[in-house]
Amino acid sequence: MKEAGRGMKLGITGGIGSGKTCVCRVFNILGIPVFSADSEAQKIMNNDPDIKRGINKIAGKNLYSGGNLDRKELALLIFNDKDLLRKVNSLVHPVVFQRFNSWAEIQTTPYVIMEAAILFESGASELVDRVATVIAPVEERIERVTQRNQLSRDQVMDRIKNQMDDKERIKMSDYVIDNAENKMIIPAILKIHEDILNHLNS
Repeated sequence: MKEAGRGMKLGITGGIGSGKTCVCRVFNILGIPVFSADSEAQKIMNNDPDIKRGINKIAGKNLYSGGNLDRKELALLIFNDKDLLRKVNSLVHPVVFQRFNSWAEIQTTPYVIMEAAILFESGASELVDRVATVIAPVEERIERVTQRNQLSRDQVMDRIKNQMDDKERIKMSDYVIDNAENKMIIPAILKIHEDILNHLNS
């Protein structure tokens, strides 16, 4: 993992519905800035003319007839086609990584966070110094996503199956935050925060 330009970089990842955004909100309250790789990727796909052209070329059709990217249509195309998915990712990820590095350079806090659903799969883990994985029981994750995204249980299960397994993520992580309904995430987050600050001050 690469050393940061100014301070340290912490990657936060986890499967769909694990609660990464909720965890990042707490870090934000502690004064730690968060870069959302997923939000940035969406912005790039909607606004970067080169990326838009590239996506249309990969898809073989215009996915921007309504102005913004038709994400549902893109999802249908790439969900069962690993090659198309790889092509889209290799187009978008380098731009996201570049923006993260530029953003991290101008922050003045002791460390910064990159929140990314596919931190390991995309290679973004190479840009950070440490990684925290957020986990939660599958049933709770399904319930959160069906309520939030109006997806069916089967659709959520398909997405979970398509993502890296929690056990694999945990093996490659420095920290684990259990975001089950009956767990307290704030003490776990404070512990990570203190650990990083202690490391930086040692």
